[in-house]
Amino acid sequence: MELSTALDWAGTRKHAALITLRSDGRAQSSDIVYIIDDGVFVISLTESRAKTKNIRRDPRVVLHVSSPDEWSYLSFDGTAELSARTTSVDDDTNNALVQYYEAISGGPHPDWDDYRHAMVQEGRLIARFTPNAVVGQINR
Repeated sequence: MELSTALDWAGTRKHAALITLRSDGRAQSSDIVYIIDDGVFVISLTESRAKTKNIRRDPRVVLHVSSPDEWSYLSFDGTAELSARTTSVDDDTNNALVQYYEAISGGPHPDWDDYRHAMVQEGRLIARFTPNAVVGQINR
C-alpha cells in the first residue's frame, strides 16, 4: 500500500494504538489521539508515562489505526521524536500543545490559561512520529 494513501485514510480518524518497546523487548501499547501534520503523526504525551520512557530509549514505534466497522486497519512503522517537556505557559512545546488541542477538538479551549497551566503541571510534551512503511487493508 502507498504511504500517501494510508495517510489520507488515517487523516480521517484520530484514535490509534501506539506500540513501543519495553527495555526487555516486549511490546507495550497505549491508546492515543493523534493529528497528522504534513505526513507526520503528532501525539501529546506525559513525561512520566511508560510510552514516553520507551520512546526515549528506543524511538522505533508502530502506530496501529483501525476501523472495525469497516474491517479496515493500518499499521504504520517508523520512528518518533520527542519535544522538550513544557515548563512554561508560553514555551514552544506549550504553543504546540495548543495547536494540537485545536486540531483534535476542532475549536478553541474554553479557558486557555487553565489549559496551558495544566499542560505544564501534567508534564506534557509532543511526540512526532514519522512513518516509513505501512501494512494493512482499507475496505470502503
